[in-house]
Amino acid sequence: MSTATSVSASPTTAAPAPARDPRRAARRRRWVLEVGWKYLLAIVVVFYAIFPLVYVLSAALNPHGTLAASNALFSVVDLSNFFALGQTQFWTWAGNTLLIGGISSIGAVLMGAAAAYAFSRFRFSGRRAGLTGLLIIQMFPQALAFVAIFLMLLTLGEVAPALGLNSKIALICVYLGGALGVNTFLMYGFFNTVPIEIDESAKIDGATHAQIFWRLIMPLVTPILAVVALLAFIAAFGDYIIAKIVLVSEENWTLAVGMYQWVSNQLASNWGLFAAGAVIAAIPVLVLFLSLQRYIVGGLTAGSVKG
Repeated sequence: MSTATSVSASPTTAAPAPARDPRRAARRRRWVLEVGWKYLLAIVVVFYAIFPLVYVLSAALNPHGTLAASNALFSVVDLSNFFALGQTQFWTWAGNTLLIGGISSIGAVLMGAAAAYAFSRFRFSGRRAGLTGLLIIQMFPQALAFVAIFLMLLTLGEVAPALGLNSKIALICVYLGGALGVNTFLMYGFFNTVPIEIDESAKIDGATHAQIFWRLIMPLVTPILAVVALLAFIAAFGDYIIAKIVLVSEENWTLAVGMYQWVSNQLASNWGLFAAGAVIAAIPVLVLFLSLQRYIVGGLTAGSVKG
């Protein structure tokens, strides 16, 4: 009886704590050192990229028209700035910009592809000198050509007004000439990756150079065509200096030229209207990028040669 009492009175021994798995801790530490920091860096990069867009959208939805009033993000949500765009020439400028950018991108693709195909496939006198000349011309800054462009269009307008100052056609020609060199070099390296056996087999079947270019080569170089078209459209869409020099009248302005007038005067700047226009102006570029994305990230010449 006393033995049972002494046993029951003795304190119960606590269960031992589970041993910590050193291998799991090592795997967790290795994951943090090798992978985890990448997630943290990605969060910082995404925040750095998204914050300006969110701030512009907040300014566009703020009716006060100042950037200081937009420091508190989305404190006021109002569509008055977007409705106010209809009282300006914003949509006329948008049409001019889409027209100039679209024609410039199509022309840049066609001219650049034709020049790159000639330099890549044909061997003629002056070929190396032509490539070297294009490379040297691209080394000079574009600012050196502003005065020359203005004087050239001023003189040319006396003979052919459609190609002079205040002409959309003249601005498109300036864009096409300025981008021809860099587009040719960009496409030239890509055309060299297309096997020459494709051309030779087509020539044996009786195909002409035009048929080879349009039916065989162009479908195979679709990724670089998409890249050039996108870059040419963005360059023409966002250009301000050349468009300001060439286009004089307000009804011919592009978005970059017209919208700058809203904020050029510090005493009468309307940043809310400018932000609303910027949000709408970003839509065409976004749509074009998304529609060409599968060509940009696609394979270069995958499937062009059997075996």
